[in-house]
Amino acid sequence: MTIITNFLFVPANRPERFEKAVSSGADLICIDLEDSVPADQKDSARKSVMVALNGLESKKTAVRINGLKTVAGLADLLTLARAEHLPSIIFLPMVECARDVEIAHSILGNRIDGLIPLIETVRGLRAGDDIAASDGVTGMMFGGGDFSAELGTKLEWEPLLAARGGFIMCCASAQVMAIDVPYIDMGNEEGLAEECARIKAMGFHAKAAIHPKQLPAIQSIMSPSEAEIAEAKDAIAAYNAADGRAISHNERMLEAPIMERYRRILSGADTTEMQRKKD
Repeated sequence: MTIITNFLFVPANRPERFEKAVSSGADLICIDLEDSVPADQKDSARKSVMVALNGLESKKTAVRINGLKTVAGLADLLTLARAEHLPSIIFLPMVECARDVEIAHSILGNRIDGLIPLIETVRGLRAGDDIAASDGVTGMMFGGGDFSAELGTKLEWEPLLAARGGFIMCCASAQVMAIDVPYIDMGNEEGLAEECARIKAMGFHAKAAIHPKQLPAIQSIMSPSEAEIAEAKDAIAAYNAADGRAISHNERMLEAPIMERYRRILSGADTTEMQRKKD
């Protein structure tokens, strides 16, 4: 699957925003049939999405359906199963066991590039290893809003730090992309940048956005920086010159596990650059 550092949610009941979202510069747009759509608009929103999928570029489009424990979610899944054109990615909300993923995968199969379960509850996090390792899963998203509601805390960094830590280990164990919850204080650019830096340091690969103005900061921080790329190239050159032996370089130890991180930095930088040239 194409590497992404950011994606933009757009309400499924606002079809006039779909094309604007595509042109926003987001790596991926996620048309949301769940939280942003009132119950009495689910059916009409679903129809709008099916029409839109005929014209949108599938590789840059995802759809978040409703939870599979709801009538709306089952209707979403069955409608997608009959659709001629599908998005690249399906986001599955409120996943609490691997069975939810198995159902979606068995119905959509290889017609999509991947499934992204949202881990939004304590129960879901405890099953996170099995969910992340399920067939068809290419990434998981941390649903901090519902998680904080269940814990009875604010959607802030400190109360959710332990949950994020557990979540990132599930993603790392299965080697799938880790996506963080949107930053909801849209007027606080400094806070957004700080949170992006923190999740990147933890091992997250991408962060969701709820407004186009959040995209530049997310993309800039989550992508490998020029300094990170330069450090990685220098370290790899020194390590290779030592024939792969553990060495001290610039007063830091270089050995196999450290070099794996540097290789991932360069791989991410190369992929990002290829995507920008293609776009």
